[in-house]
Amino acid sequence: MTTKGDMPREERILVRVASEIAELIPGFLQNRRKDIAAMLDAVQRGDFETVRLLGHSMKGAGGGYGFDAITEIGAALEQAAKGRNRESIGKSLRDLSSYLDRVEVASD
Repeated sequence: MTTKGDMPREERILVRVASEIAELIPGFLQNRRKDIAAMLDAVQRGDFETVRLLGHSMKGAGGGYGFDAITEIGAALEQAAKGRNRESIGKSLRDLSSYLDRVEVASD
């Protein structure tokens, strides 16, 4: 198994966050992992509204924490859910998972 420390530097994504919110970041990122599981389950049940709501929430929260990529992925999930596009939802969830695997956080 490869850890972030073993990952080539060019594959890592460094995000700088304000020191005032640094302690909130691990929980924020863990909640995105939970969102992935919830959305995978929702798609299997045909519950696109849950995917839309979670995507919308990510779209709003990502930038506030300094994670613009999460905002972009959330927007893509929201749109894919509106169109009931399982393939696009799956791609966005893979993108989110990959991002979470690669992101490293530093505080100012």
